[in-house]
Amino acid sequence: MRPNLTNSSKILPPPLIPGDLLRVIAPSGVLREVDALERGLEIWTNRGYQVEISPQIHQKWGYLAGTDEIRRQELAAAWEDPDCRGILCARGGFGSTRLLETWNWLDYPKSPKWLIGFSDITALLWSLYIAGISSVHGPVLTTLAAEPDWSIQRLFDLLAGHPQPPLVGKGWGGGRSNGILLPGNLTVATHLLGTPALPPLDGVILAWEDVTEVPYRIDRMLTQWRLSGLLSKIRGIALGGFTQCESPAHLPSLNIQEVLRDRLSDLDIPIVSDLPFGHDHPNAALLVGAEVILDADQGIMEFLG
Repeated sequence: MRPNLTNSSKILPPPLIPGDLLRVIAPSGVLREVDALERGLEIWTNRGYQVEISPQIHQKWGYLAGTDEIRRQELAAAWEDPDCRGILCARGGFGSTRLLETWNWLDYPKSPKWLIGFSDITALLWSLYIAGISSVHGPVLTTLAAEPDWSIQRLFDLLAGHPQPPLVGKGWGGGRSNGILLPGNLTVATHLLGTPALPPLDGVILAWEDVTEVPYRIDRMLTQWRLSGLLSKIRGIALGGFTQCESPAHLPSLNIQEVLRDRLSDLDIPIVSDLPFGHDHPNAALLVGAEVILDADQGIMEFLG
């Protein structure tokens, strides 16, 4: 049975403090960016955190960081470790949705801890939200060192329990609304439609980003969301980076901004685009389950509480 997901029922893991133990896992694609991983580790350890890397992190099974069984065991071991205060995902890619076929967070009733990642990690973040536990849509370990200083500081401030400053983008008009923030990668989120891993969307503000999806594919995904009827339940849409999403120059195409406008602007809900989160882009950390105000006249997303 799914919990009634409201801001008051959301479980927030305890704030992180220097000295806390964190575990690094690879629940999705095979690890390739070893140097970037080391640079990300250095940022965490320089802040005073203890960081342990899963012994399975260099596993390879095709494009995956090990078989499903290995990656589930890796996730379970980190989640059940009573000394671990947070889980750092090494990278995205593909594979976290495969873990959900035989995974239920409620089977692991240990104290909640932070889960941090984005892109393919969307599936884990959203499934954890179904269990009523907040997590962080933010840089994976292999992308952290490429973030601007303000973005890195935002991540650490969020995990320490400090208030989050608003994010500024481009408002599409349509007033303002408040709701519960559900951020994620559009492609991964679309592949959760019609599955038990899709959270209830009543009262939600969806925050989407994507990378390397040409305009017609973005069109196809947004059309699927429209046909699902689920967009009638949400209170707004926050759009981050849609990078490397242009069609080859020799092919006739709408551009990515034209597609987003065409498929979303008639929904009669507040929409703010060009917010600083996503791939190849400053990836501002976002609290999954945060209560936010989306102001589509001013182009601002404010964080409450």
